[in-house]
Amino acid sequence: MENNQDIDKRFNEASKLSDEPAVFPGFEKVWGKVEEKLDQKEEKKRILPVWFPYGIAASLILGLGVLYFLDKKDTTAPGKPVIAEKPKDHLQRNQIQTIDSTVKSNIENEIEVSKSPQKLPALAYEDIQIPDKIGKARVVNKNDEIYASRSADYSTDEYFIKKKDIHPAPKKAQWKDSSKTQNIEEVVLYAPLTYKKTISTTTSSSTIVSSAPLNYIASNNVGQALQGSVAGIQIQSSGMKRRKGDKIKNTVNTANNGYLNNNQIAIRGLATVKSTNEPLIVVNGKVVNEAYFRALNPQKIESVEVVKGAAASALYGSRGVNGVIVVKTDRLSKRGKRRMEEMQQTINQYKQNQVSDNEGYDAFVENPFELTKKQPLSTFSIDVDNAAYSNIRRMINNGQIVDRNAVRIEEMINYFKYTYPQPKNNEPFSINTEYSDAPWNPEHKLLKIGLQGKNIAMDKLPSSNLVFLIDVSGSMDSPNKLPLLKSSFKVLLDQLRPQDKVGIVVYAGSAGVVLPPTSANEKDKIILALDNLKAGGSTAGGAGIELAYKLAQENFIKNGNNRVVIATDGDFNVGASSTSNVQALIEEKRKSGVFLTCLGFGMGNYKDNMLETLADKGNGNYAYIDNLQEANKFLGKEFAGSMYAIAKDVKIQIEFNPNYVSSYRLIGYENRKLKNEDFTNDKIDAGELGSGHTVTALYEIIPAGTQSEFLPKDSDLKYTRTESSGDFGDELATIKFRYKKPDENTSKEISQVIRKGSGKISSASPDFKFTASVAWFGLVLRKSDLIREKDLSDIENLAKQGKGNDEEGYRSEFLRLVESYKAISK
Repeated sequence: MENNQDIDKRFNEASKLSDEPAVFPGFEKVWGKVEEKLDQKEEKKRILPVWFPYGIAASLILGLGVLYFLDKKDTTAPGKPVIAEKPKDHLQRNQIQTIDSTVKSNIENEIEVSKSPQKLPALAYEDIQIPDKIGKARVVNKNDEIYASRSADYSTDEYFIKKKDIHPAPKKAQWKDSSKTQNIEEVVLYAPLTYKKTISTTTSSSTIVSSAPLNYIASNNVGQALQGSVAGIQIQSSGMKRRKGDKIKNTVNTANNGYLNNNQIAIRGLATVKSTNEPLIVVNGKVVNEAYFRALNPQKIESVEVVKGAAASALYGSRGVNGVIVVKTDRLSKRGKRRMEEMQQTINQYKQNQVSDNEGYDAFVENPFELTKKQPLSTFSIDVDNAAYSNIRRMINNGQIVDRNAVRIEEMINYFKYTYPQPKNNEPFSINTEYSDAPWNPEHKLLKIGLQGKNIAMDKLPSSNLVFLIDVSGSMDSPNKLPLLKSSFKVLLDQLRPQDKVGIVVYAGSAGVVLPPTSANEKDKIILALDNLKAGGSTAGGAGIELAYKLAQENFIKNGNNRVVIATDGDFNVGASSTSNVQALIEEKRKSGVFLTCLGFGMGNYKDNMLETLADKGNGNYAYIDNLQEANKFLGKEFAGSMYAIAKDVKIQIEFNPNYVSSYRLIGYENRKLKNEDFTNDKIDAGELGSGHTVTALYEIIPAGTQSEFLPKDSDLKYTRTESSGDFGDELATIKFRYKKPDENTSKEISQVIRKGSGKISSASPDFKFTASVAWFGLVLRKSDLIREKDLSDIENLAKQGKGNDEEGYRSEFLRLVESYKAISK
C-alpha cells in the first residue's frame, strides 16, 4: 500500500494549491473502491505497467472533479453529490412508443391527404384534347367541381366530377361524346398538376407567357415549364450535368442537383440554311448559352417571349435567323432594365409595322409599258373582287406596313361604286369610257373603262341553292374569325326569301354536313346551326370543297342560283392543301355549273393567295371581311351583285391606234391578263359580273410624240414593219367584250370605239378623279417605279375633288385611310 499512500499524499498537496476544499465530497468512498480493486489484483501488479493504476486513478479523479465543478452550487458549504441514476427501462419504452406513435400518425395523415380529392384549376374553357392516358374531352356543367387524386408514388392520377349540392361524395367521371350531348354549357379540360393558361398572343411571330402561370407548374426545370406553355418553343429533355464554367447567379434552379435536362431547343415554323436550328437566347437583355437558360428557376421568370422573322433579324442580325427567346426574370439590374426596354421597343415596332410572316400573298410584277406598234392588243379578264382594299384597310388601321403583294389595284378601284348608266337593248352591261390626264405623270394620259351590270329586282331574281362551307378548324378560334363569320352569315340570311335554300357544310380535320338544305323561311333553325359551331382541329379544306359541291349538285336548281359560299382564313393543311392542288380541284368543280363566293376572315395566318386562287379559277368572287360593317356592305347592301351572276367569262380586248398611242400599260389586273388568242377561246375561264355590279379598269397612255422617261426603247426591224393601215380619224382605240350568260357555254361579242379627247383632269368627272386617286394610292403602296409624283397630300386633294355625293361614306373613309397612312409612313 506504499504506492497508495504516496498517491494520497501527492493528491492532498495538489489540492492545497486550489481555493477549493482539499478533499472533494465522496472522495473517501471513491478512493476506497479504488484501493479495493488494487488489492484484489495485487498478485498481477508485476504484469501491469507501473504507471497503469496511477493513470486509472488520475482519470477517475479528474473526471469526477470536473463533474463536481460544473454542478457546483453557489453555497459555500459543499453539498453531497447527486448521483444520476440510470433511467428505468419502462420509461424509455414509453418515450419511444410516444415518438413512434406520433410519426406514424403524421405519415398516415399525409397519406390520407394525398388520397383525398383535390380541386384543380381549369386549363381552358374550350374544347381541347386531353392526353390519351387521361381520356377524351368531357362535358361538364359549369356548376360542377373537378377533383383529382394521385397515388402515393405519384405514378397514376384519377379524375372525378362532383355535382354541387347534389351528390355529397365525388363520383367517377363518365366520358361522353360532346357531339352527342345536349344542352352543353361549356367544355372544360382538366389535367394533372396544371394551370389555367393566361398566354397573351400578340402576333403569330410572338407569344408571351407571364410568370403567374409558370408558378403553377409542378416542375423545377424551365424547359418542362415552358414546353406547351409558350407557343413555338419545342424542348426535348435529356439529363446533362451543368458544367463548372456555367456561371449562373440568383436565378439558378438548384432543385435538380445541377442537372440541366439539356437537349435541343428550337422554335417551330422556322426553316434555316444553317446546320443547326438552335435559337438565340437572351436573358434580361444579355445573350446567354443554353446551359444558363435551362438552369433558370421557373419561379424566377417574369415573362418569356418568342420573336422570329424580321423583328429577330432587326435585333440580332444573322444570329437571330433561328428566332430569339427573350426571357425576363424578376431580378433585374438597372442596366438589364434598360436593355430590356430598348429591346421591347424594337419588338413592339415590328409587331405594329409588319404583316405577320405567316400570311400568304402571291408575288407579282406590275404591268410594264408596251409599244403600240409592236403590241397593239391588250387582253384581260374582268375582276369584281374587292378583298385587297378591305385587307389593306385592316393593315393600315392596325398600324402595319402594307405588304406590296397584298396590293391589287384593280380590287381597290372596284371596291367603290361609280355612276355609270344602266345598259340598253337587253345587254347585261353598259360600256363607259373617259379620257384625261394622269395625275402622277402629268405628260401621260389615263383611259378609264367602266362596265355597269344590269340591276335586277329582288323579286325577279331566280331561286337560290346556297351551301355555306365554313372553316371550323383551330385556326378560326379568334374573335375576328368564327364569331365574326357567324354574324356575317346572319346578315346574308336576312336577304334570303322563303324559296331560297341553305345548307351548311363544315370542315376541320374532316368535313361533315351540319345542316341539310333548309328553306330560308326557317331562319331560327339555320341560326341555331350556326351558333352551335365551335373551332378546333386541323384544316381539311379540300375535303370540305368536295362535300360542299356534292351537296350543291344534289340540290341543283335548273336556271337557278347555285352557289357555294366558303368562309375561311385560307389556311388549308390537310389533304389538298397546296395552291396548285386546290386550283386543280376547283377547276374541275366549276364545270358543275355551281358558282363560288369566297369570304376571307382573320389575320396572322391569313392565306390571301389561296382564296384568290379559288375565286379566280372557280367562277367566283372574293371579299375580305374585316368587320361587321364590311359584312353589311358585301352581303347586305351589295347582296344581289355578290350572289347573282348575270354574265360569266367576261373578257375585254382593246386595240390601240398607234397614230395616237405611242405606248400603254394596264394598271392592275396582273393576275387577270390573258393571251390575245384566248379572247375568242370559249374554253378559257374569265370573271363574272353580278347584278348591279360595276367594273372599272385604267390604262395609262403615253401619247404619240411625247418624250417620256418611261417609254420603252424601240428596235428597228429589217423584215417586219408595223404601220397604221389607214386614217381612222379621232379613234383612240377599239374595245371589244365577250361574255356568256350564266347558263350558256357560247360567248357573245360586243364592241365600241373610243374617241380621242383633250380634256384636262381639272374638268374630268368626279368619278374619274376619285378612281385616279385610288389607283395613285395603290401605286404608292406598291412602291411603283413607274410613277413620278408620290406626294400623299396630292392624292388626298384629288380624292376630295372626286368625293361627290358620298351617301354611304365609303369615299370619306378612303380619305381617312390616306391620312392614317401618312401618319404611319413618316
